[in-house]
Amino acid sequence: MEPITRRGFSLGALSAGLFPAVAPALAQSYPAQDIHLICAFPPGSGADVIVRFFGEKLRPLVNHPVIVDNKPGASGSIATEAIARAKPDGYTIMIHGGTALSANMYLFKNPKVDVTNALQIATTLNRQPTMLVVSARSPWKSARELADAMKQKGDKATYAISNTVGKVMGATFKKEAGLTAVEVSYKATSDSYNDIDSGAVDFAFQDNISAIAMARQGKLRILGVSTAKRLAAANEYPSMSEQGFPMDMVGWWAAFVPMATPRPIVEQINRWITDIVQSKEGKAFFDTIASDPWVTTPDEAQAFFREQVKQWGIYVREANIEPLG
Repeated sequence: MEPITRRGFSLGALSAGLFPAVAPALAQSYPAQDIHLICAFPPGSGADVIVRFFGEKLRPLVNHPVIVDNKPGASGSIATEAIARAKPDGYTIMIHGGTALSANMYLFKNPKVDVTNALQIATTLNRQPTMLVVSARSPWKSARELADAMKQKGDKATYAISNTVGKVMGATFKKEAGLTAVEVSYKATSDSYNDIDSGAVDFAFQDNISAIAMARQGKLRILGVSTAKRLAAANEYPSMSEQGFPMDMVGWWAAFVPMATPRPIVEQINRWITDIVQSKEGKAFFDTIASDPWVTTPDEAQAFFREQVKQWGIYVREANIEPLG
């Protein structure tokens, strides 16, 4: 299958040609029906928590039902293809990690979606870390202690991953620490909890929402975060870099729509999301998941997205990850 790009949609070309005439009318009537939010992970996942928070807060702003559509699988690629093929009318929005979209361009030999040409970002939402975790019952209190112990275990050491960023972070940690630990992949982060708790898997790389929730329940211990410096909302957790394992993988989330979506609708979505992020409830929500709120204009977001795709190509190559066929 050919990659989905902006040119892959005849409707996109039509919208571009008629844009000056139809955009004001579309903006005036929008929204006139239900809005669907695509989530690339299953219900109950960290991603689902974020998407459903925005779905709940969007409803009173749009005055129409907001429906969350979970489309898990293939490291987010199923959801990405769905939004790329959606009608560009503002009624289908994907709230997803931009880091995952960026990395997937290099983790697959033939990505089905050329994301920077097929997708437009209405706005970014936040910055957040991925976290290195172990069982709360384990003896390890730092990334260095863990690395030393895993060297002793050699290829009997194991670690869990359940998302794209975790995969890259895991490979980077292995390289920096000189480990031969074996990656164990899970469809959802929650699927790995029992194995980590029991010690069947030695450590894991998890999204901040899942890691913090389990740490607060006393089931996991957070040893480090993937950013070069501590994020404000996660200041109590040391960075991997300050523990001697250089990495600067800042996760970020955004609201994505098909590229041909008329600009007035993109800007309306930007205003809604910005209002939610900057609200008292939005700031409190991001604080509870150790995430820094961060909103941008569509143009700023798109320029940042293009740079991130290049940067994650470097991360994947430096981590010596073989792309999947």
